Amino acid sequence: MKFLNFISIFFIPLILFIIVIYGLLQKKPVFDLFTKGAKDGLVTVSRIAPTIIGLFVAIGVFRQSGALDLLCTILQPVAGFLHIPTPVLPLSILKLFSASGANGLLFELFKSYGTDSYIGLSASILLSCTETLFYTISVYYMSIHIKKTRWTIPAGLILAIVSLMVSCMLARMIINS
Repeated sequence: MKFLNFISIFFIPLILFIIVIYGLLQKKPVFDLFTKGAKDGLVTVSRIAPTIIGLFVAIGVFRQSGALDLLCTILQPVAGFLHIPTPVLPLSILKLFSASGANGLLFELFKSYGTDSYIGLSASILLSCTETLFYTISVYYMSIHIKKTRWTIPAGLILAIVSLMVSCMLARMIINS
């Protein structure tokens, strides 16, 4: 165990050291290349920042306006038919946009239902097997100037629905075993 701890502490500095040594052996201007990469990274951040800020504002408005609760109320009959607990619905929708917002809802579910409950387990599994679809698409597609997402969003939504159903099924299996 001490060996794994040692490796985990020194792994990243070791990799950085190896990269610098390799660059020096190749007679490359390591510091100049580093500063150029940092500059390019800042340009990318400045290009995608408006999209990220807009997404965060939209999430706040969506949640505070009651639209999230309304959408969950509309989806409640379908969720009941698929044996998906109602308290997990807002979590599954919010996770598509924001991981931090979904984590906040997860902690609220833990306080209300407990971590070892069916709802707590379903929510935990759901958050670990889904992606922040719209955040990821906006960041990656904006950074490489793709405007048409084609089948990315429909495929991501289908996978999110399947992940929701499977996470509830797995939680049910864990509770019943």
